[in-house]
Amino acid sequence: MNTTLKIAMAQIAPVWLDKVATLKKIENSILEASKEKCELVVFGEALLPGYPFWLALTNGAEWNSKVNKELHAHYVNNSICIEKGELDSVCKLAKLNKIAVYLGVIERPTDRGGHSIYASLVYINEEGEIKSVHRKLQPTYDERLTWAPGDGNGLQVHPLKAFTVGGLNCWENWMPLPRTALYGQGENLHIAVWPGSDHNTKDITCFIARESRSFVVSVSCLMAKADFPENTPHIESILKNAPDSLANGGSCIAGPDGEWIVEPVLHKEGIIIQSIDFNRVLEERQNFDPVGHYSRPDVTKLIVNTERQTTVEIK
Repeated sequence: MNTTLKIAMAQIAPVWLDKVATLKKIENSILEASKEKCELVVFGEALLPGYPFWLALTNGAEWNSKVNKELHAHYVNNSICIEKGELDSVCKLAKLNKIAVYLGVIERPTDRGGHSIYASLVYINEEGEIKSVHRKLQPTYDERLTWAPGDGNGLQVHPLKAFTVGGLNCWENWMPLPRTALYGQGENLHIAVWPGSDHNTKDITCFIARESRSFVVSVSCLMAKADFPENTPHIESILKNAPDSLANGGSCIAGPDGEWIVEPVLHKEGIIIQSIDFNRVLEERQNFDPVGHYSRPDVTKLIVNTERQTTVEIK
């Protein structure tokens, strides 16, 4: 059995809050990764159509603010409704090129009424099938002003060659119990997606790898002041307080011993390619396996609710 997997980390900036143009960039990155014979391509959190940077730049917590209401509406209009086929082009490319995809999207699901949005991590397998949509369990700090909290339905793992792959969004990676939910299902390749910046990825990537004895792939977006489109609502208010760099990347890979395979890459747009070998997982599990021989389920055990939550159940 071929135990190696060739991974592409797509560290790119969105065409901010423009889902059509950002989808084109995503498709181009998939094609670029496939030309290099990659078998998995990973994109950052909320890449499609972008992270809500305006919240920290326009007094996002101000009550009844017209600026924030109009920006939120613009964001919702550029979010992704999977049920309407808005990821079909990505699925077709995945199938055509036999490449799996982890993609961070802002999801506007019909099963929650179609008006609230979620930071979701979508897994598309090499057959072009959407196998899981993980809605971020707990938006972080000001994200709660625009994103709704998700549920456990997307806490799933997937077979990919010799590996079992799973993933979490941003600060979910700091939550011990969601990590354990994935470990317990056999995860040995952990995908951590971020809106950007090495201050997030430089510590936790190696920590999770050492804790789980798994490979950890952290992928971030990029965002610079120059990346805000001129036709964005209230662009003057956003740019007035925006730093030159809002997300510097920091995509990286740690091995199952917690050591760097690819150190955080900063301010570089494009795909970063690395092959990994599953046998390294088995080597490191010899002395520690957090849900196997080094666990005590008779003493501590995790219960996970994986039901998709909805307000209305039609019978």
